[in-house]
Amino acid sequence: MKVLLINGSPRVDGCTYTALREVANELEKENIETEIFHVGNKPIRGCIGCGACYKTGSGKCIFNDDTVNIGLEKAKEADAFVFGSPVHYASASGLITSFLDRFFYAGDGFQYKPGAAVVSCRRSGSTATFEQLNKYFTISNMPVVSSQYWNAVHGNTPEEVKQDLEGMQTMRTLGKNMAWLLKSIKAGKEAGISLPEKEERVGTNFIR
Repeated sequence: MKVLLINGSPRVDGCTYTALREVANELEKENIETEIFHVGNKPIRGCIGCGACYKTGSGKCIFNDDTVNIGLEKAKEADAFVFGSPVHYASASGLITSFLDRFFYAGDGFQYKPGAAVVSCRRSGSTATFEQLNKYFTISNMPVVSSQYWNAVHGNTPEEVKQDLEGMQTMRTLGKNMAWLLKSIKAGKEAGISLPEKEERVGTNFIR
């Protein structure tokens, strides 16, 4: 089993990474492979809704000049995901927002794979950012992994984040809960429990 943790901060080893690393440490204790993937600090295109990803059926975005398609390739090997972001103006970073819009729109195979969001902030805006990130899971048939508190750490530097003892404990609990759910899903598959039967998709437009 493998969990892909995506760092949506422009800083490769900053506060968001510190939180994700704490989650990854717990997963590794449970013999679950982890990879922390950094989206980078260069511009990431926003989705333009061109639909080329659907037309080609490639599972990739037509734009290939940033890290989105690299992330999509890594996602194929993942059994679960953790998306991390710093708080920018009480929202997720522009980098991770553009990344995830295209990641989920162009990609496939996320259904029934657990997902979790992790947020780092200096002071405030954490819950608004946490809610924003969770919406990617809840529109994609993904089980959402929770912890003992909302998944946030506080601090302006990695050293300060490590002093947020409750936040760091929340990250460790998240890792343990993710490991438990992954093992439960695996046990269910081995017991012959199938995925939910899907209905044909219905779309309703309210303006006709």
